[in-house]
Amino acid sequence: MTDRPTHRPRRLRRTPALRDLVAGTDRHPGHLVLPLFVKEGIAEPTPITTMPGVLQHTLPSLRKAAREAVDAGVGGLMVFAVPERKDAVGSAALDADGILPRALREVADEVGDAAVVMSDVCLDEFTDHGHCGVLAPDGRVDNDATVERYAAMAVLHAEAGAHCVGLSGMMDGQVAATRAALDRAGREETAILAYTAKYASAFYGPFRDAVECDLRGDRATYQMDPRNRTEALRELALDEAEGADLVMVKPALCYLDVLRTVADHARVPVAAYQVSGEYAMVEATAARGWIDRERAVAETLTAVRRAGADVVLTYWAVEAARRMG
Repeated sequence: MTDRPTHRPRRLRRTPALRDLVAGTDRHPGHLVLPLFVKEGIAEPTPITTMPGVLQHTLPSLRKAAREAVDAGVGGLMVFAVPERKDAVGSAALDADGILPRALREVADEVGDAAVVMSDVCLDEFTDHGHCGVLAPDGRVDNDATVERYAAMAVLHAEAGAHCVGLSGMMDGQVAATRAALDRAGREETAILAYTAKYASAFYGPFRDAVECDLRGDRATYQMDPRNRTEALRELALDEAEGADLVMVKPALCYLDVLRTVADHARVPVAAYQVSGEYAMVEATAARGWIDRERAVAETLTAVRRAGADVVLTYWAVEAARRMG
């Protein structure tokens, strides 16, 4: 009689209950954040062609979508806005009665503290050139002038009801300047989500359709080079030292190694953004019958959580939360 091993891994895979019992990665809906788009000057919600199932909302439909997400168990809502008018310096971003502060007030009024209301602090939705900041005369993004505007935006967003401001522009010193501005305004409790490792990625295209961003040139001078990983740790150290409460890796799927590295070193919670191109890629492939859509969605979300994300921003947040519930 031959000796048999005392441990057989397949024993713990035999039933769904056994698999759930020993699962190393949970998929709780409270970890999910739903990005939402609102557009000024439209009468009805508008479908985004390159992101099937995602809409540019009116203020009333935004409230409804926020409520549906919270009722499904989604933990957070990230609000992006499209103004009617754009200019070189993103003036609409600093209007206290502009579309983004109004949207934040609507969402905060609807959901209260039942979900984390987050705002996007960036200028690309508001500038006519599509860059994330103010341009200097030579055409480069002026880091310091941009950071000054970010800090002012963050205060407006906090006053409008945002629990957390998301600094997505990748400007040097943006976290420290924003923290100081929030504290001076008496908004010490407003959290900062720093986009610590935001890469100059090809996967942002559908998002630019969603916010009607007509980018001139590229963002390689301020977003990270996809070839670099250890640079993310330098950015992490800076953001933590400046007072970030959470940090972000964006995009998610092509940067799972970076996400793991950041998660292993971070002293604050780590978020990852499953971006528009990742969403569109799965949706387009599934629409052709080439993959099982439901399984693909679940698998990608699991991969991001498994790689170390405490928080996942995803356009599938409501759908995934309902399945998890």
